[in-house]
Amino acid sequence: MKGIEERVLTFQAFFGGNLSFCIVILILAAVLLPVLFLKSPADFWWAVVIAMMTTSCAVILIIIGASIDWGVCEPVKHMPPFRIQNYFLSLGTILFSVGGHSAFPTIQSDMKDPSQFTKSSALAFAIMACMYIPVCIVGYIVYGDSLMDSVIPSIQTVGIQQAINVLITVHCILTLTIVCNPLSQEIEEFVGAPQNFSWQRVAVRTSLVIAIAFVAESVPNFGPLLDLVGGSTLTLTSVIFPCLFYLFLNAYKEKEEDTGVKGLPHASISDVFTYVKKPTLIFCLVVMTIGIIGGGAATYSAIEELSTTQFTMPCYVSLFQHKSHPNDNGQHTNCCGMNHTVLAHWKSSTPDFNKIKSVCSIPQCNFYGNSMSKCVDVCKEIWGNDSKC
Repeated sequence: MKGIEERVLTFQAFFGGNLSFCIVILILAAVLLPVLFLKSPADFWWAVVIAMMTTSCAVILIIIGASIDWGVCEPVKHMPPFRIQNYFLSLGTILFSVGGHSAFPTIQSDMKDPSQFTKSSALAFAIMACMYIPVCIVGYIVYGDSLMDSVIPSIQTVGIQQAINVLITVHCILTLTIVCNPLSQEIEEFVGAPQNFSWQRVAVRTSLVIAIAFVAESVPNFGPLLDLVGGSTLTLTSVIFPCLFYLFLNAYKEKEEDTGVKGLPHASISDVFTYVKKPTLIFCLVVMTIGIIGGGAATYSAIEELSTTQFTMPCYVSLFQHKSHPNDNGQHTNCCGMNHTVLAHWKSSTPDFNKIKSVCSIPQCNFYGNSMSKCVDVCKEIWGNDSKC
């Protein structure tokens, strides 16, 4: 969902903002649909390789673009005061970004040598860390609080920004098959669809895309919900449940070896504390405890954030009210500085309001939960009192 929202902005940037946010969602759904008809990761391993290559190139371009903006943006950056709520919201976002654990079983079953899954998953997370960490550091150092949901709109070299958008769009189109594939296969098994390509597969996966598009049209501003999902359900599936299931599986295996009896009943809680080795037990319990505390706090913070977030009318409602979507402001660059109005490539020392309006997106002065009166005043002075600053 978050990827769809960012790809919509990409399309709008290429078309000069002439296409509505809500219309582009439908276009993206139509583009993504054919890719989802592929059966399983074994049929599109090449897509994963291409997606990794495009992401690697995008990371390099982000670092290059931020380095170009460094000289102007870094001296005028502004950092918001620390809020514990933002910390837990970011935890939800991080868990959402690495929450693809539901696809692991189908990936392991499709591997030529499933016993190598541990090595492949460790390598995958190591590669992700090498990609994520430099981008986070560069964005933090160069842009400060002008950095919003994504670092890409903060890159002020238009050519580099759009090249990154294209690369990430290709990545999202290719990897969406992996994210949706487990759910698609579960539904197909439930309805009795054949394993080979059939009209049932087309019907199931088309219905899934329609459902995704409906959610995107209903919740155009997905950021707060992303934090809620990341802090609640994905904390369970990515942190708590894997440790819990491993403990019970490990206890069952150790109990079989210790008793010499095969086909024992499922392991119980007492078996976990009896048969699991103490270092493993302590490690898993610590991880689960951190997950419960962090996930609970992230969920609470996300719910509190949702309660104060301005409601955005669903696309199918605003269409009949003849109102434009808030994202249809036509500009797609988050300019730097405390008021988000500094142009990295503006040669004159005198600010030009018309130039700023033609390049910079409308500032979100309350993005980090600390509304800055000066930022709001400057925003209204440039974009008008009716703008959503």
